[in-house]
Amino acid sequence: MAGNAQERKPTLVLGGTGKTGRRVVDRLRARRLPVRVGSRTGEPPFDWEDRATWAPALDGVGSVYLTYYPDLAVPGAVETAGSFAELAVRSGVRRLALLSGRGEPEAERAERAVRDSGAELTILRSTWFMQNFSEDYMLEHVLSGAIRLPAGDVPTPFLDADDIAEVAVAALTDERHVGQLYELTGPRSLTFAEAAAEIGKAAGREVRYVPVSLEEHAAEAERQGVAPEVVELLTYLFREVIDGRNAGTTDGVRRALGRDPRDFGDYARTTAASGIWSAVPAPTGA
Repeated sequence: MAGNAQERKPTLVLGGTGKTGRRVVDRLRARRLPVRVGSRTGEPPFDWEDRATWAPALDGVGSVYLTYYPDLAVPGAVETAGSFAELAVRSGVRRLALLSGRGEPEAERAERAVRDSGAELTILRSTWFMQNFSEDYMLEHVLSGAIRLPAGDVPTPFLDADDIAEVAVAALTDERHVGQLYELTGPRSLTFAEAAAEIGKAAGREVRYVPVSLEEHAAEAERQGVAPEVVELLTYLFREVIDGRNAGTTDGVRRALGRDPRDFGDYARTTAASGIWSAVPAPTGA
């Protein structure tokens, strides 16, 4: 384990209210380790677009869970993530756990930029989150009964966000993970049609996958109120990354945690039991 002096320093969790970040925060707090939530509403606030917020957020911090919004693949992310990592090391941060994207060349450039900071680094290359179906705009797709995406019939080894959080916490608190690159996937690959069928079975109603064009998807996401930068990112990912390169599973979770990753079926059953997929979808209209 990391030394006591290091553990007494707070961990800055960037995106600390987001899908993986809040899970990292919860796990660190459960271990009674000091945490600083890195968000625009944090104390002190952190904003990727306002570099004046970086140094106050890093003051006194010993380690950082580094996530970049909306994704390391977007223009400018490589330079921004590298600059932040350099400042973090100059501010006394020893350890970084970087959430990266699997099969994204731009994300790999960002990984190198962060590594060049000289921090004790662990890289978490993640595939598509299971929770995108229940904690993101795709929840509306599930509630409508039609998951409309431009994903074709390419299999994806969906990954549980809780598994990512557990690997991140291990990387931040155990020196055995320093220098490791973990490619993280679930235990099996499913097409979006198969994922929709498993969600429908768990939820007790019909949920189907409807393939659409990139243009249709972008227009529909925009109408749903998805932020323009996220629409642009999704279009990039569906066009460039979801092409089969990430279809295979990996042993990253087992290497990091000594256990198998959570299965999509278990996620679907647990999520269905929570009732979130039983809600009535909001009406659509002009």
